[in-house]
Amino acid sequence: MSPHQEAELDVRPLRKPDKHPTIFATYRALPVGGSFVLVNDHDPKHLREEFETDHPGGFQWDYLTREPRNWRIQITKLATTALPRILTDTRLPAGDPDATGAVWKLQVHERDLDSNIIALPPGGTIEAHSGPPLDVLIHVLAGSGHLATELGVLDLEPGVLLWLPRRSHRRFTAGPDGLRYLTVHQRRQALPIEP
Repeated sequence: MSPHQEAELDVRPLRKPDKHPTIFATYRALPVGGSFVLVNDHDPKHLREEFETDHPGGFQWDYLTREPRNWRIQITKLATTALPRILTDTRLPAGDPDATGAVWKLQVHERDLDSNIIALPPGGTIEAHSGPPLDVLIHVLAGSGHLATELGVLDLEPGVLLWLPRRSHRRFTAGPDGLRYLTVHQRRQALPIEP
């Protein structure tokens, strides 16, 4: 291979579930400034969306050819890791201001943390349950409410930073203006609510 020719990654023969993991593994192995040419049988729009979600501003995407069953895209690594970035402004409602439940979620695929913004309507509750087997940090953003524990009640208002130890018993009740809070915890596939 000449010094100006890029390594090629032809994903056309791979099984569909293996394509994106192989592409991201190839990308992670690149040095800064390094690139490879992705060869695919279609325009990988979903792959580009994943790159934009996980590595915005940290990669370059250049179409070299756009032919049926022969799409070639040069992907260049511009930074050693994903770049720090602003995800949302917690002072503003995420999405629909009347929505309840998880109104914002951390969407980055490769991460060690999960984070959500939870919105409860006025008087809304998250019924009594034991938390998951991991610690959760909560920052109250707006509204008010109460957190009932095994032995008492904690007042929740904007600015409160709350720690929920793993498996602790809790029940949330929103005040008259509802309750919005940010959660941060170690990543898990699902956070089941245990009775």
